[in-house]
Amino acid sequence: MSGSHGSPGGAPSIGGGGAGGGGGNGGAAGGGSLSVVSSLMGDASSAAASPAHVGDFATGVLLAIFSSLFIGASFIIKKKGLKRSSSVSGGVRAGAGGYAYLREPLWWSGMLMMVFGEAANFAAYAFAPALVVTPLGALSIIVSAILAHIFLNEKLNMFGVLGCALCIVGSVVLVANAPDEGTIDSVAQVWRLAMQPTFLLYIVFVLATSGFLVWMVAPKHGHTNILVYVAICSLMGSLSVMSIKGLGIAIKLTFEGHNQFVFKETAYCAVVVAFCVVMQMNYLNKALDTFNTALVSPIYYVMFTVLTIVASSIMFSDYEKNTAHMVLMQACGFLVILAAVYLLHVTRDLSTDRLLVTDKLTT
Repeated sequence: MSGSHGSPGGAPSIGGGGAGGGGGNGGAAGGGSLSVVSSLMGDASSAAASPAHVGDFATGVLLAIFSSLFIGASFIIKKKGLKRSSSVSGGVRAGAGGYAYLREPLWWSGMLMMVFGEAANFAAYAFAPALVVTPLGALSIIVSAILAHIFLNEKLNMFGVLGCALCIVGSVVLVANAPDEGTIDSVAQVWRLAMQPTFLLYIVFVLATSGFLVWMVAPKHGHTNILVYVAICSLMGSLSVMSIKGLGIAIKLTFEGHNQFVFKETAYCAVVVAFCVVMQMNYLNKALDTFNTALVSPIYYVMFTVLTIVASSIMFSDYEKNTAHMVLMQACGFLVILAAVYLLHVTRDLSTDRLLVTDKLTT
C-alpha cells in the first residue's frame, strides 16, 4: 500500500520506506571479527525459536527485500518512460501538466513493477515483525540510486556509496536482532491485541493528535511548516501498517486452509486500512506538492518508521522477551539506516567533480 512520487532519488511509501543501494566491506580475519559476528548474530535465534518461525521470518524478510527491489526499479523505469513520452512530437512533460506518459508502455511497466512491489510489501507484514519490514523499505533507495547511476547517468558520488553501504549494514543488524512476535492463529487474535487498553490509548493519541493537526494547525501552518502534513500521514500510517498486518495474516491463514473471511474482524481491518491509507495518501501528496521532495522523503521515512515501531511494540509487545542487548542492537541498526537515508538525500545533488574541487580548496 503505497503513496509514492516519481523521483528516483527515493520516495516515501505508504507501507514502507524510501530508496537506496550499494555494498559493504568484508570483515578482517581473526578472533576479533568472529566475536563481532557472534555479537551481531547471537540473539537471532531468539527472534524465531521454532522452525515455523524461522520459515515465516525468512519469508517476510525476503518479501520485504523483493518489495524494495521492485519499487526501487519502478522509479527508474517510470522516469525513463516520462523522458521518452516528453521527447516525442507534441509531448508535454508531466511537470508542466501533461499526460502524454499515459500513452507510454514503458511508464506503465514501471507502474506494474510498483504494484508488484507494494503487494510484496503488504505480504511481508503477514510473516515478519513490522519493526523489520518497515525499515527495510529504505533498501529501495539503494536500488534506485544504483540503477539511476547506471541507466539515467545520475552519478552516485562517494557519499552516496557510503550511504548505500551503511543502509545495508544497518539492515543486517536490524534483521539479525529482530523481536519474536509469537504465533498468531487468527485475525480475531490480532483484533484482541488491538483492543488492549495500552493500544487503545495509542489509537486515541493518534486520532486526537491527527484531528488537532488537520483542523487547527494545517489551515494556518500547513503550507509553511513541513512537519504538519508529514506528521499527519505518519501518524495515520502507523495505524495503517497494524491493520495491513492483520489483513495480511487473515489472507495468509486463509490460503493455509483456515478461512478468516468468515470473521467480522477481517472486515474491520479492511475498513481501517482503507480509511488510514486514504488519509495518509492525501496528506503525503499535500506535503510533496508543497515542499521539496528531498526534504519530505527523509523526514517522512523517520517519522513513519519511528511511529510504526512504537505502534508495533505496544500492540504486539515486541520487546517483552528481548534482552537489553537485542534492544540496543535494534536501535543501533535503525540509527545506522537513518544516517544512511539522510546522507543519501543530503548529498545526492553533489557531483563528484564538485566534491573534488571542494576537497582541493580545503587542503
